[in-house]
Amino acid sequence: LFQVYKLAAESMGANRVVVRIADFGGDKMVESVDLGEQANPAIGLRGIRIMMEKEELFLPQFRAILRASALGNVSIMFPMITSMEEVAAAKALLEKAKKQLKDEKTAYNENIEIGVMIETPAAVMISRELARRVDFLSLGTNDLSQYTLAMDRQNPLLRKKYNDHHPAVLRMIQMVIEAGHAENRRVCICGELAADTALTEEFLRMGVDCLSVVPACILPVRKALRQVDLSGDDKGA
Repeated sequence: LFQVYKLAAESMGANRVVVRIADFGGDKMVESVDLGEQANPAIGLRGIRIMMEKEELFLPQFRAILRASALGNVSIMFPMITSMEEVAAAKALLEKAKKQLKDEKTAYNENIEIGVMIETPAAVMISRELARRVDFLSLGTNDLSQYTLAMDRQNPLLRKKYNDHHPAVLRMIQMVIEAGHAENRRVCICGELAADTALTEEFLRMGVDCLSVVPACILPVRKALRQVDLSGDDKGA
């Protein structure tokens, strides 16, 4: 893990590298982790919930991220956050990793930035409180859309009904951006919507700080960004 993060940190130089802790569960299962039978994995044991149950699986990753943070502009991000207690648990494990490295006299960035993913309506509704406890927010629009619509985005029977442009989804995105900015926090959008150029201008007018997209979508999104004129917008250019 450290060698991978080291390569990313050194390759990016001063540019930011955000490492999300392991987000398995739901539609991202791994054979090496037995989560038992779950009637509905999408709303079961996954993301940060697994970390709280199996800290020993996550401590090595926390250590690797911290070690890489001494070599570049590295941040850490916690997925599937729905409560302050989960943030506190993740921070506690991070502090445990820091203590281990300090005792071993291994270098790391003591002030590494911490972010959380906003992927549920619950997280949206407490996003300002979450913003007070972390350095940045990231909207995970794939899960946020399916949890808001109560529709499995991978269910072929719902393909024609699934609408991630639903006004409720877009209003939640706006709410999180406003909540984050009220606490002077950076707010990013990731997931499929971040690369949806039909929404690029709307996201900019909402005031989003960054869009996280897969490599193949970088050029189309950059083109869409350059075509937007916010000179007369009260949020600035």
